[in-house]
Amino acid sequence: MRLLCFCLLILCSVISHGQDARKVSCRFVYLGGTGPPPPLLNVLDKGTEVTCSIPTHTFSEPVVCCAKGNVISLVSSDQRRPMAAARIPESVTAAILVLMPAEQPAAPAPWRVLVIEDSVKNFPDGGGFVVNLYSQDIRCTIGEKTLILKAGSDHGFARPTTRDAFNMAPVIFQFQQNDSWRTASETLLRFVPGMRSLMFADLNPVSARLSITTFQDFMPVAGMPPLKSSPAPAHPAIPPTAPLR
Repeated sequence: MRLLCFCLLILCSVISHGQDARKVSCRFVYLGGTGPPPPLLNVLDKGTEVTCSIPTHTFSEPVVCCAKGNVISLVSSDQRRPMAAARIPESVTAAILVLMPAEQPAAPAPWRVLVIEDSVKNFPDGGGFVVNLYSQDIRCTIGEKTLILKAGSDHGFARPTTRDAFNMAPVIFQFQQNDSWRTASETLLRFVPGMRSLMFADLNPVSARLSITTFQDFMPVAGMPPLKSSPAPAHPAIPPTAPLR
């Protein structure tokens, strides 16, 4: 009986280990700071190694990373030092990973990661997604719709129905000063089918005012790129950043 229990324990451990690591289609982008990190590596214990480029003005090409225990770990390509970690919800199979400088100098890794599920729910066709990283509530107008976003919250929006002949619609971001709303950014943005927008509202460290950063790209196509493998040494684990969405 003890032998049977022992065998079942080993079997359950093997099954659990096999299910522990899973593939996640990731697109990377860098936000804020003095400069983006060099390409990072996603490494698993058994030597699977994936190079992850971190562009500054657009999303990276889709890369299939491995989440172990629902965590994607990123290390430097030279010394395999821990650089960032992101917790991926179990239901998420595709995500946008936004790398930002760590908030504290003594953080276990120099980069923190915001995880946004890359789905139609968050990015309707021709629409987009707004993230409020500002310390206060903001008010944003996108086309004909106006909404107030609490600090630390986010919202997906559909393609504006009111557009000009060039598919442009107004996008306005405001912050509250005393009892009135002050405009921080007002522009026209193009909204076309097959394209999406990701907007961040954050504090500009130079002007100490609300700043807006917008990324636009085309909707991803079905399918994920192949996973490339090569031997790689083990590396110490770091606490993952909690997902944003």
